[in-house]
Amino acid sequence: LVKEIDNEKRMRLLQFVTGTCRLPVGGFADLMGSNGPQKFCIEKVGKENWLPRSHTCFNRLDLPPYKNYEQLKEKLLFAIEETEGFGQE
Repeated sequence: LVKEIDNEKRMRLLQFVTGTCRLPVGGFADLMGSNGPQKFCIEKVGKENWLPRSHTCFNRLDLPPYKNYEQLKEKLLFAIEETEGFGQE
């Protein structure tokens, strides 16, 4: 999916997961979390009808077990394009 979307959506995805729209100079290896260095990670969590969730303090993206790629793409793009701030689902 990341290879298919334009740079603006990539920046939104990074912002959604990490809280920043730009990578550090050292790339993903230098991402920081609330307790110091924190890798970008993806967890399989939730129910099929849920939207993806992010935990910016931990650079973590929670993806529900979607049935297919099209559903994943639709839900993830909706989440990164339509949500702002905290407490969004």
